[in-house]
Amino acid sequence: MEMIRKFIRYYRPHLKLFSLDMGCSLLVALCDLFYPTIAGRIINDFVPNRAFRLMLIWSVALLAIYLLKFGLNWFIQYYGHVVGVRMQADMRRDVFYKLERLPFSYFDAHKTGTILSRIVNDLMDISELAHHGPENLFISLISLVGAFIILVQINLPLTLIIYLLLPIGIFFCIRMRARLNDAFRRTREEIAEVNAGLENSISGIRVSRSYPGAQQEEKKFNRANGLFVRARSDAYHVMADFHSSMTLLTDIVDLTALIASGFFYFFGQISTGGFVQFLLYINMFLNPIRRLVDFVEQLQNGMTGFVRFDEIMQTPEEEEAPDAKELGRVQGSIQFTDVSFRYNVLEDDDHAEVRKEDRAIIDHLNLSIPAGRTVALVGPSGGGKTTLCHLIPRFYEISGGSITIDGTDIREVTRESLRKNIGMVAQDVFLFTGTIRDNIAYGRPDATDEEIIDAAKKARIHDAIMAMEDGYDTYIGERGVKLSGGQKQRVSIARVFLKNPAILILDEATSALDNATEMLIQESLEELSKGRTCIVVAHRLSTIKNADEIVVLTDEGVKERGTHAELLAQNGIYAGFYRYQFRDADAG
Repeated sequence: MEMIRKFIRYYRPHLKLFSLDMGCSLLVALCDLFYPTIAGRIINDFVPNRAFRLMLIWSVALLAIYLLKFGLNWFIQYYGHVVGVRMQADMRRDVFYKLERLPFSYFDAHKTGTILSRIVNDLMDISELAHHGPENLFISLISLVGAFIILVQINLPLTLIIYLLLPIGIFFCIRMRARLNDAFRRTREEIAEVNAGLENSISGIRVSRSYPGAQQEEKKFNRANGLFVRARSDAYHVMADFHSSMTLLTDIVDLTALIASGFFYFFGQISTGGFVQFLLYINMFLNPIRRLVDFVEQLQNGMTGFVRFDEIMQTPEEEEAPDAKELGRVQGSIQFTDVSFRYNVLEDDDHAEVRKEDRAIIDHLNLSIPAGRTVALVGPSGGGKTTLCHLIPRFYEISGGSITIDGTDIREVTRESLRKNIGMVAQDVFLFTGTIRDNIAYGRPDATDEEIIDAAKKARIHDAIMAMEDGYDTYIGERGVKLSGGQKQRVSIARVFLKNPAILILDEATSALDNATEMLIQESLEELSKGRTCIVVAHRLSTIKNADEIVVLTDEGVKERGTHAELLAQNGIYAGFYRYQFRDADAG
């Protein structure tokens, strides 16, 4: 019931249009009740008494009712679907806003394709339920009650005989609901897996083509697709049980009505017109039952989707301190005091949720980074360098200790104000589908053309942009696929220039580039780093030789720190890395 209440809340903004839709549904149900009554009068009265004028008048009245019903059905079909679409849009808006506020650990544990499936496929079925569900239920109830009232006036015992079969159908629907719910839930999970596989395969199409890995991708897709077919087949098996049984029930009701009313007519309990009228109303009685069958299917489809939608809506968001304050422009001094961090996320493959706790990535780390200094982080993979960078903007919450900026604990300020002071350039550049202008101005949509161009010039990408046919309005494709690696990197650097943060994080920003492009990008990064606190994660030690301080970070914490020359003189871990990377040059 709680889920039903949550679902009903989405009707509130559209209550006026929904009420009109339900009003039209009521009139349609009442219109349907007229035909058997008029038919009974024609057979019992007008035809035997040759009252052709009255028969013509009531026939015209019946035509008028049908024309009215035509208009009402048009309104229901159009505006009823509009209500459903608007509710779907409201839910999509809410779930998108929710996703924007969820912690990064949620996206670590959930596949993009499964999230998209919940937003697209599930909400489509919810939209159908929002429109057809109340309409079918409402019309069915009105038809059943209206038919009962009229049939009672024809013959009470005969009516009770027919309506006593109704509880059997209701009991059967209730018994089947659990099986239907389970079947549709499994179908949702499997189609989400298919969508996740498709999203993953399409995103990695260049990789699969280059190996080639097409056959491997086809096998993975076919496996997921096969599971979906099996789940869907099981769902259809349950649906077949349900529909065929309900069809048998309606046929039995039809047969019972025919035999029972025949006996009542034979013994003179009802007239010829009453006999015909009764059979017509029984057909009307069967239509609501069929609508109720459709409603049960829509309810299972829609509510299964709504439960999955609500799972996202109930996921805890990134928490802010109750008294969190705005962090103004900072100088950029960063202090790590006894900081520990371990991943603690829910791993969800849409089939099961498992609590997953990794080992401590960072354990009692102490590190001070003065404002305006460039500090490089080096060390073996898995030492926590990138994780450390992600802790500063609070992409993840520390397990212990504190991180302060200019002496203020980052947990005491709003995330938005904190992140405004931080710019990030990573190895895996993400550009949004759109134009170069859109991507540079992403952090400052109100930036002027002059500011955008100035940022591009500082990133040394302006000339390359102007050489393109559409200049800054060049469409770059999904994830910037139409740009080279160096161009994408420089667009991301221009984006940070425009943002103008006090703290800059460079996470392997040039490691995926060739040497010539790296030199150009390095010039842009050096320009970007001036006057800012800069944290550089790098494997290529040639790019950090001029850092104010180099910190060697391993899974045991800070092992060495100092300038390039000082660390070489220590002849420790850093010196070993350096000699290994430049062994070929030394040998030459």
